[in-house]
Amino acid sequence: MNRRRIQRYCAGILAVGMVRTGLGWGREQAPAQTSAQTSAQTSTQTSAQTTAQPSAAYKPKFPGDQARSESEAQALGYMRVVLRAESAYKKRHNKYADSLESLAGTGSFTKRMAHTTERGDYTASFRPNHDRANHDGFVLTMTPKNMDNDHRSFYAEEDGVIHGDDQKAADLDSPKVK
Repeated sequence: MNRRRIQRYCAGILAVGMVRTGLGWGREQAPAQTSAQTSAQTSTQTSAQTTAQPSAAYKPKFPGDQARSESEAQALGYMRVVLRAESAYKKRHNKYADSLESLAGTGSFTKRMAHTTERGDYTASFRPNHDRANHDGFVLTMTPKNMDNDHRSFYAEEDGVIHGDDQKAADLDSPKVK
């Protein structure tokens, strides 16, 4: 074997070992966290049943972050990656991609991202939009599995503007998020 191949082989073994170690540590920590959470919940319920416990507030990831929760931040992040990839694809091919699979490898959009539409608490939907004459475009939506205060639905087209709605499926008429 040549030196480069040996280096890649060793790096792969090292990476697998690091992942396995991390997973093992997470499994060891999970029962301890569960026990602590159960104890805290029990003492909270018995000592102050009338006092409602506020959930941890979402901390914005960057100035101007419009997300209301970690799930929304991930959904909006995914949308921004797709929108940037579509913009790069359009510059390279003079048209928008007709599928997420076509975007794989464009910008930071990966094959793995195109492989599934399940994105945590959200389901992604992508379709080309050729509704009007001479119109080359697309529609990208992120629909929460459960719509609530922390999970709005999102909608975007080729103009790159993300719309959000907390009452119904977002569309072009929904308020702008960014």
